[in-house]
Amino acid sequence: MAHRLNTNKQFMVGNGILAFAVIFVVVIFIYMSMRLQREKQEERHFIETYTISLVKGFAGDSISLFVNDSLISNRTMPEEPYTVEVGRFAEQSALLIVDNQTELVSTFDLSEKGGTYRFEKEADGIKQLAR
Repeated sequence: MAHRLNTNKQFMVGNGILAFAVIFVVVIFIYMSMRLQREKQEERHFIETYTISLVKGFAGDSISLFVNDSLISNRTMPEEPYTVEVGRFAEQSALLIVDNQTELVSTFDLSEKGGTYRFEKEADGIKQLAR
């Protein structure tokens, strides 16, 4: 028996090479999936717009308009109607109308399809008018 085969050693080396190959494939898969996910987020653009009109009861009041967490307008309304057009920039959007004197907040959901929204202020709060 001058030349003995060391089968245990060969088996362990083979398993080690296979383990490194599996780890390499998993790392490549995770890298590619993260890269594709990041590219999808960057390409997201919306073409819908929201037209917001404050038609009655807002003259002379200090009003702030927010879409989600972005300030759209913060001013004293000089006259009625006051109209502002905003492009959609998120999956779901909400309009917040804040009366700066009383700090009352009125929240309204905005459609994913965009559209025109009209609001009037009454003694009991701000109401959305029918389209």
